[in-house]
Amino acid sequence: MDRLDREILGILQEDARISYRDLGVRVGLGANAAGDRVRRMRRDGVIRGFTVIIDPAADTRSGLVVFIDVTLRLDTTNEEFERSVLALPGITEVVHLTGGHDYLLRATAADPGALDALLRRLKREAGVAHSTTRIALRAAPKR
Repeated sequence: MDRLDREILGILQEDARISYRDLGVRVGLGANAAGDRVRRMRRDGVIRGFTVIIDPAADTRSGLVVFIDVTLRLDTTNEEFERSVLALPGITEVVHLTGGHDYLLRATAADPGALDALLRRLKREAGVAHSTTRIALRAAPKR
């Protein structure tokens, strides 16, 4: 990756729907060259996908949006945990961290009872020793 690739990634993180023409204008390339770089980064796994960020207050379908900090049991490997947790319903993101916790999970739960069931499954099936859960109230709009 070079400077242009990093610049393209920054623009795509702000607006993944930008046209290749507009992307090229912003980085000083033609539309085809900008598109080629994006396709190469997707093929190489640098760009793993595109997503939509929904304000939790606006998304009434999913119920609760939660962030769960987890610490693994000593007998649980990262690979075992990731395989187990990705199979659980409602898990939308799994991030391996440095610091006080091993992972940060983003998840949805229909209601507090469903959240309780998810937390119990994390401990029973995914090797979680401790967890701290935060419920998203709203997301600040990006300007």
